[in-house]
Amino acid sequence: MESKEMGRVCVTGGTGFVGSWLIMRLLQHGYSVNMTIRSHPDRKRDIKYLTNLEGASERLQIFNADINKPQSFAAAIEGCVGVFHLAQPMDFEKEEVDETKVKSVITATLAILQASVDSKTVKRVVYTSSAAAVIFNDKGLDILDENSWSDVDFIKIAKTFMPSYSTCKTLTEKAAIEFAAKNGLELVSVVAPWVHGPFITPHCPSTVRFFLDLIFGNCKGVLEQQKYIPFVHVDDVVNAHIFLFEHSNAKGRYICSSGETTIYQLSKFLSAKYPQYQIPIIEGSMEGLKYPRLSVKKLLDTGFKFKYYGQLEEMYDGAIECSKIRGLL
Repeated sequence: MESKEMGRVCVTGGTGFVGSWLIMRLLQHGYSVNMTIRSHPDRKRDIKYLTNLEGASERLQIFNADINKPQSFAAAIEGCVGVFHLAQPMDFEKEEVDETKVKSVITATLAILQASVDSKTVKRVVYTSSAAAVIFNDKGLDILDENSWSDVDFIKIAKTFMPSYSTCKTLTEKAAIEFAAKNGLELVSVVAPWVHGPFITPHCPSTVRFFLDLIFGNCKGVLEQQKYIPFVHVDDVVNAHIFLFEHSNAKGRYICSSGETTIYQLSKFLSAKYPQYQIPIIEGSMEGLKYPRLSVKKLLDTGFKFKYYGQLEEMYDGAIECSKIRGLL
């Protein structure tokens, strides 16, 4: 599947942080894009930040679809050569696993995959997974690769961070891989940690907001709870999606992570880099605590090249500039 075979692709969850950036890059690459959006009965969503993108007037089509109505995605997938499935509710802070929501997300994902099979035109599906589907287990490994899976029983017993989201991403990815294998569908999953950087959405995306907690003056935010923070630049994770869609030999899962930090290291970095925000230094140490590192060897061996590997400064500069433009800082 070479990039010269540009055609129409479907992007679910295109109004979100990663999805909107992906649409921008796909249009720049010359693709035509069918984007799904969840309609609201009481208001019309303003998506000018997408419809005003270069190339959007000619090559971007909007479809109404809802994960609670799985069959509603079929029209957007019809005639496409590829599908990028990003749509999923983000229950980062929900403390209990919502079994009903997990089931609905899995059902919707399988319906999207079935529509891809039925289309007879979709050559590959790229599913956006999460490091949350990799890191939560009790195996004690120093390095985690694509063979590592989070254990949903461990997630519940250990009361890990963001249990509902982690459970949902783990079970949904497993179900997607199993379905693809049984139905002869090419599926690649991109396993991403915390995504950071500039954004084109009118609001500050949740993952970016978490990274900006200390700058916004929130010292008890999500990052402080997590302490250990693997991260990746939004442009790198989006470029990985497109790269893996186009690469003829891409198969299975690919971890896309460009580094890790701790809340203690991060507070010192931000305090020194952005003194104008008077960021407090959070005291503490991870010494004596083991946290596994995410391996990107498989992705690199495929030929992918990171543009912002380990560059926290680039991520923060981009996110802060976007926040200033929107009057958030």
